Amino acid sequence: MRLILPILLACPVFAQQFEVASIRPFDPTLPGQAAGLHFDGALLRGVGLSLRDYLATAYRFKAVLISGPDWTLTDRYNISATLPEGGSRAQVPEMMQALLADRFHVKLHKDKKELPIFALVLAKGPLKLKEVPPDPDADPEKDEPTGLANVGTIAGVGNGASITYAHGASVSIANNRIEVRKLPLWVVCRTLERYSDRQIVDMTGLTGLYNFTVDVTPEDYQAMNLRSAVVRGFNLPPDAQKFLDSTSPFALSDALQQVGLKLEARKAPLDVLVIDDALKTPTAN
Repeated sequence: MRLILPILLACPVFAQQFEVASIRPFDPTLPGQAAGLHFDGALLRGVGLSLRDYLATAYRFKAVLISGPDWTLTDRYNISATLPEGGSRAQVPEMMQALLADRFHVKLHKDKKELPIFALVLAKGPLKLKEVPPDPDADPEKDEPTGLANVGTIAGVGNGASITYAHGASVSIANNRIEVRKLPLWVVCRTLERYSDRQIVDMTGLTGLYNFTVDVTPEDYQAMNLRSAVVRGFNLPPDAQKFLDSTSPFALSDALQQVGLKLEARKAPLDVLVIDDALKTPTAN
C-alpha cells in the first residue's frame, strides 16, 4: 500500500524556509569543487549533487533507496542557501523539503521493497574494535551525525571522503585506508554505502562508539572509488569499467575482517522513496 507524501511537499509555507536560495546546474569543468554539502556560518552550499542526493537530506533518507527518472541521479546541481535568522542546521532537512517542493515541484511516495543488502556482522575470530566512552558534553539530539558536515569529494579515482562530526568523531576513506573515530557502526555503514551498490545494514548488535583503522589494497581502493562513481550515476570510461568488472564486490568485507567484521550478502525488506514527478529544470531563482 502506497503512502503518498504530497502534503509534505505541497505546503512549504508552513515549514521553516531558507532566507535566500539559488539553484544552478553543476559545471564539472570548474576547478576546486568538492562535491557534497558544506556549511560556512549561516550559508549552506550543495555542490555537484543530484536531486536524489538533496532528497536524501530533505527526508533523512538514503540516496540509494530513492528511485525515479534516470536524470534525477545523473543531472547535478549546485545549491546556495542562507539559513534564516535564528535557524539551525537541525532544521535544514525541513527547509530542503520546502525548497525542492517549490523549485523542482517534486512529488513522491513511500513504498517497501525486498532488496539485496550487505549485512555488517561479526566475523570469526577476535573483535579488534576499540570502544570509546561517549563524550559527557555531547547532546545526542543536537550532535547526531547527519552527513551534512564537511563532506569531501567522493567520486573519482584517487579521491577520498572525510566527514567530521561533533566532539572529534570522524570517518575518513583515503590513501588506501579507512579510519573511524568515535562513531557507532550504523554511521560507518552509511558512509561505506558510498562505495557499494547495496544498502549496508548494521546487524552486529554492537551499540557503542568505536575507533578502528583498516588498510585497503591499492587495487581494491581504486575499485571502491570507481564503484562510488557508478553508484552516484557517473559513466565510466571503457577501461575503467573493465577494471571494475574484474574486481571482487567484497573488497570492503575483506578489509573489515582485519578488525573482526565482515559483510554478508542478504535480502531484506526496505523502505524506499519513489519520485513520481519533478522538474528537470528548476524554476528561476
